[in-house]
Amino acid sequence: MIMTKMKNVLSILLSIALVSSCSHEESTEVINDKSENSVEATEVSDNSETQEAPKTKNNFNAELAKELGADDYGMHQYVMAFLKAGPNRTNDKEEAAKLQRAHLDNITKMAEEGVLVLAGPFMDDGDIRGIYVFDVQSIEEAEKLTATDPAIKAGSLVMELHPWYGSAALMKLNDIHSEIAKINI
Repeated sequence: MIMTKMKNVLSILLSIALVSSCSHEESTEVINDKSENSVEATEVSDNSETQEAPKTKNNFNAELAKELGADDYGMHQYVMAFLKAGPNRTNDKEEAAKLQRAHLDNITKMAEEGVLVLAGPFMDDGDIRGIYVFDVQSIEEAEKLTATDPAIKAGSLVMELHPWYGSAALMKLNDIHSEIAKINI
């Protein structure tokens, strides 16, 4: 049941990311120019010629973009965490269940605080067990948040953190998810 929910959330993330993605070169340029939360059309160009500024879309919602912290492309900077299998995995089913419950409670707490935008497991038995997407501006902030996870503290999981540039629409994901989930984790 929990795995199905997490799979649905991950599907939503991947769909949003695919729809809103831009080329690597564009995203690198936009991330590097966060000082004014705006990018000139010529700054993301792959050539040195000046281009006309793109036209604003008719359905652009400036109020929503501001609320979500979106830049001109509707994107937002996050930190993505890859949760990897740690060195202290337990074979005791009862102990593992307690640790998983504490892990899920911590996920819920961070989501309610608004710092965790998305969390979910991968559906295979690989070393990368799941992901977090944090609404923070630095790796250091994300490290502090991951340090609160009981599975990290126990060494059952370890984190690999990366700055990530994705759709600002992800900021609405938890609100939408709460409307479609019949059962809380």
